[in-house]
Amino acid sequence: MTREQLFENIKKKQSFLCVGLDTDIQKNPEFLFDEDDAMFRFNKAIIDATADLCVAYKPNLAFYESMGIEGWDVLERTVEYIRTNYPDQFIIADAKRGDIGNTSAMYARTFFGNMDFDSVTVAPYMGEDSVSPFMTYEGKWVTLLALTSNKGAFDFQFTEGTDGKKLFEKVLETSQKWGSPDNLMYVVGATKAEMLKDIRAIIPDHFLLVPGVGAQGGSLQAVAENGLNKQCGLLVNSSRAIIYADNTEKFAEAARESAQKVQAEMAEILKPLL
Repeated sequence: MTREQLFENIKKKQSFLCVGLDTDIQKNPEFLFDEDDAMFRFNKAIIDATADLCVAYKPNLAFYESMGIEGWDVLERTVEYIRTNYPDQFIIADAKRGDIGNTSAMYARTFFGNMDFDSVTVAPYMGEDSVSPFMTYEGKWVTLLALTSNKGAFDFQFTEGTDGKKLFEKVLETSQKWGSPDNLMYVVGATKAEMLKDIRAIIPDHFLLVPGVGAQGGSLQAVAENGLNKQCGLLVNSSRAIIYADNTEKFAEAARESAQKVQAEMAEILKPLL
């Protein structure tokens, strides 16, 4: 998917919502426990309930890998289901990969060659040769970790060098040489929204994947005020606040209601761009 196609979909749906498919089988509604294929049935119901309200889905690989072969099978079928029924969706593999070049090439083949993801989250700290294999696939994106929303982000990401620049700022500056706004976006946590203006000064044109809105307490308004650009430039992710809005047989309806609230707020934010 191109950047222009992504922006057109944002305008069409008046939404820059990404729904995180962090499907924890132990948190799924109890009535699903006794049914076959419960994990996929849950994903399918969430996707059907929210697809017209969001522009992206982000399965977190840990929740699928923890289930072994069964989990990988559910992941593949989930991606295939989205591709077949909602082909306008941007699908992100939240895998946080990144290793020496030949290993990264295998990761890239996994998510772009064998599975039809649009993007994969990649850790930058092994440098360019660990990231570049993901950029050899036309129409695919790298979503590079820049400034994360967890408390431990302060352990390393804010470390200053002798030039006074923080580590995450160096990541932003250096990595721009590896790709372009057409194939490289960055993870910036919503709980660090006040820093988005400074980040936009470094990367004004790139898309940002912003987790942390909802259950982690990030403010959508603060993210938009500081991070919006002329092509929106934002994919704001919400996971638990949507997919686990309810734990009864009405879980899909509740997920839709939760997504609708976010989409309505986004529609107001986007009015100047439409």
